[in-house]
Amino acid sequence: MDYHIHTPSQLAAALKSSRKTRGITQHLVASRVGLLPKTVSALENSPDTSSIDSLFKLLSALGLEIVLKTKDDTTSGEW
Repeated sequence: MDYHIHTPSQLAAALKSSRKTRGITQHLVASRVGLLPKTVSALENSPDTSSIDSLFKLLSALGLEIVLKTKDDTTSGEW
């Protein structure tokens, strides 16, 4: 499934949804990549306060990746 993320709250919802879809607990996903369950909880509730390193660990545990692409709008390329 692809998630289009534009805000930290959308990221939080996508992370939580992905984990729940896989039927795994915060504790289990945390233990897979050496995170604390409270770190997973923080990423699922307020990712803007979490570290990038923790985010990438969680993405790895969930089998997700980040893909950056140019927005399709008329202002792209303008500074």
